[in-house]
Amino acid sequence: MLDLKDFEYDELVEYLTGIGEKKFRAEQIFSWLHKGVTSYDEMTNISAKTKEKLMRDTYVSTLSIREKYVSKLDGTVKYLFELPDKNCIESVVMRYHHGLTICISSQVGCRMGCRFCASTIGGLYRSLTAGEILNQVIFAQKDLGERISNIVLMGIGEPLDNFDNVVKFLHNVNHEKGLNIGYRHITLSTCGVVPRIYELAKCNLPITLTISLHAPNDAIRDTIMPVNHKYKIDELIKACHNYVDTTGRRISFEYSLISGVNDGEAQAHELARLIKPIHAHVNLIPVNNVEEREFHKGTKEEIQKFKDTLVGLGINATIRRELGADISASCGQLRKKVL
Repeated sequence: MLDLKDFEYDELVEYLTGIGEKKFRAEQIFSWLHKGVTSYDEMTNISAKTKEKLMRDTYVSTLSIREKYVSKLDGTVKYLFELPDKNCIESVVMRYHHGLTICISSQVGCRMGCRFCASTIGGLYRSLTAGEILNQVIFAQKDLGERISNIVLMGIGEPLDNFDNVVKFLHNVNHEKGLNIGYRHITLSTCGVVPRIYELAKCNLPITLTISLHAPNDAIRDTIMPVNHKYKIDELIKACHNYVDTTGRRISFEYSLISGVNDGEAQAHELARLIKPIHAHVNLIPVNNVEEREFHKGTKEEIQKFKDTLVGLGINATIRRELGADISASCGQLRKKVL
């Protein structure tokens, strides 16, 4: 059985015409799928005969809300979604002045093994399909009754480790006949799967690419991010230069500040020298405390000093505002509790 939400629009047109339907049916069905219908019965302008043909080989995928938490501090909403196979993933909706942003997952678990991250605990179960990635946006929007205008692929999983499904999702969520969320309102975060960064550049999608760097040199990055054993920082930075040159899009770097590990003044100077030629923005993230991990964030003064040092060296740097602190909004923590 095929999930219709895994079809790109042109693929849906081809499938429907292949079973004897008119081309305009694709627009109708594609629109229904992105409105969050859970069965063919809800598609009121589709004939019974067409539905009968569809049900022979296809289905409409869904997910359910297993748990939902709303922050009393800032209105952040955290979902633990349950998939039909009983696996769970997390999504977080954040409120900003420009609208709602959803942080979504691309895999069930993660095999990247970053030592400060809760999402990697237990490893990778499987990758999500394009439809399962899309469903997080559809059903969060349906539950809230508000339009989601921005997406960040920074939830559970490494998006570039699920490359084909993620790219198909990007095409679908951007399509004018679907949710029509602009590419420039979408951010994809990777820990540095270098070959896939080159492939993403060739796709020439005007999304924002964010690199989870978290260290200014190989000695530190080797100890906290296993991906660095395969793709060293020099290779990663080279891929970043290629991405900027190919797409004309500015990239940014994420840098989790871990007390006593990567947050000293010397590391700030190293980081500035490393990324200054790229003219990138740095998003500083006070590391989340995870029970199974030994890492902790520094004091507010230490975090501010690191930022001030970068700014003094000509780097555009900001400290990420912590949202949903009262509901464990950082990805992986809620799923971990359920597991």
